[in-house]
Amino acid sequence: MDTTTISAKSLIAVDIGNTITRALFFDVVAGKYRFLASGSAPTTAGAPIFDVTEGVWRAIEELQFITSKTILSEKEGLIIPSTQDNQGVDIMVATMSAGNPITVVTVGLLDNVSLLNAEHLAKTTYSEIIAKISLNDRRTSSDRINLLTEKHPDVIIISGGTDQGASRSLLSVMESIGLSSYLLEDSQKPHILYTGNEELQEDVKSGLGKISKLRIAPNIQPVLGKENIYPAQKELNEIYKDVRMRQTGGIRDVLSWTEGHFTSTASAFGRIIRFLSEKYEPEKGVLGVDIGSFATILAAAHAGEETLRVFPSLGVGAGSKGILEESSLENIIRWLPLPLPEQVVRDYIYNKSTYPSTLPTESDHLEIEFALAKQALRIASEKTVPSLHRRSAFTSSLLPPFEPIIGSGRILTHAPSRSHSLSILLDGMQPTGVTTLALDQNGLLPGLGAVSEINPLLTVQVIETNTFLNLGTIIAPVGYARPGTPILRIRVNREDGRTFTREIKFGSLTVLPIEIGEKVSLHLRPLHRFDVGMGGPGKSGKVNAVGGSLGIIIDARGRPLRFSQDQEKNWKRNETWIKSLHKYE
Repeated sequence: MDTTTISAKSLIAVDIGNTITRALFFDVVAGKYRFLASGSAPTTAGAPIFDVTEGVWRAIEELQFITSKTILSEKEGLIIPSTQDNQGVDIMVATMSAGNPITVVTVGLLDNVSLLNAEHLAKTTYSEIIAKISLNDRRTSSDRINLLTEKHPDVIIISGGTDQGASRSLLSVMESIGLSSYLLEDSQKPHILYTGNEELQEDVKSGLGKISKLRIAPNIQPVLGKENIYPAQKELNEIYKDVRMRQTGGIRDVLSWTEGHFTSTASAFGRIIRFLSEKYEPEKGVLGVDIGSFATILAAAHAGEETLRVFPSLGVGAGSKGILEESSLENIIRWLPLPLPEQVVRDYIYNKSTYPSTLPTESDHLEIEFALAKQALRIASEKTVPSLHRRSAFTSSLLPPFEPIIGSGRILTHAPSRSHSLSILLDGMQPTGVTTLALDQNGLLPGLGAVSEINPLLTVQVIETNTFLNLGTIIAPVGYARPGTPILRIRVNREDGRTFTREIKFGSLTVLPIEIGEKVSLHLRPLHRFDVGMGGPGKSGKVNAVGGSLGIIIDARGRPLRFSQDQEKNWKRNETWIKSLHKYE
């Protein structure tokens, strides 16, 4: 990767979220790039302003106040590039997640192959799949035309046919797409992204190029069993920008300020996780999770190979109602550490969904938001695990090992204590084996992802400055036993020669009081054929670990976590687990 420095020094990264717009400021200090400050303001994409630039301006004004640096001018607006007297900044990038999901119709030959590929592609951005078309659905050409003209989606994704594979069937479907586009007004014509058999690209251009907004990407699945989704992701991100520019006031101004360095927050988040996977342990890979007001993002990367999933309507603000609709009230309540009436929980969820900017004013309300965050992560994790095509010693339905798992989002960074942040990630993601849970404490990941494409040196140097807070090393044995059964013996060897041992019982959540930054060697001896990631069930091994802000945590509660039908038992058990973490903070 080219990390040559560029002429620009100071940089602002703006993230336009559904409720909050943030501005991050980076500059060179003592010859190296550093993150210096952030400013935030309410997002103004919606009523009553309907123009994102107002929120961006206010966030930069706060940044200007914090840094005592002149960045804005009453006459000239944003000062780019910086002047000789050190006013303004040299470059600006922007990411965005605000707004309703873009509507998508997926088109493929077979439901479980090409249509699934198109669906995976759609889920790499903020989208809602409103219809699916395949040869198996038995629709006539007229049915397809009526469907598309009635729905008039923002995007049609066409996938299907391996290279040198089926062609005639796919062309017949595209005739219907072309006719429907021809019948629609220019303002309603969808973007069309073709990612199928590359031998048909010329036919697609001649048939759809003049009557639609057509983009072509390399085949997602050039041969059976091999996926090549990243080039199509980049094209879909460009479509996302075009749709947002048409739907949202002020985007053209943001594009002019950033000189086009504008991307979806999800795309930038995936890019930085892919970047990190080349820096950290290549054999395990990196997992990043971002819990927002409206959406939850999961991005996994292994040696630069990325799996990105975006879950709109699964958030702790505007998306909280979606969590209720996707699962159930019972599944949210089971995470609470105290008894609350169902109606109280339901009312709070609907109020939060309607007024996402409101803050919890009581501890009960805060616990509901934590429960929402955990359930959002559970849903997202369970839906993503099948796509994590990596060899694992663990059951395929469980999350494979990663190192580290990094959490982002205000529900994590603004939690009252680090034990709350860790509890959300631990319960929501339920990692296996040995891993580290880390926190993107300053919310830098999307900004660094956007910057990495134009200035990777900045990204590398900022990451090297303790960007992430180590919450703790997690040891999670996989297996089941009766509660109270000893399942793991662990010996801790400190650098000064001192040692101590612990016997871990099933059902417990144990914290080893290792100081933050302290390096230790752990000898793990699982019992009753439990698996701690040392090569298989019952296998012992040694691992080096570093203490986090909460030490080292042994999660012996089993995978996946099991709950009782009796909610009172769940409340008491959750309270015990949380106290176990609080005790060492």
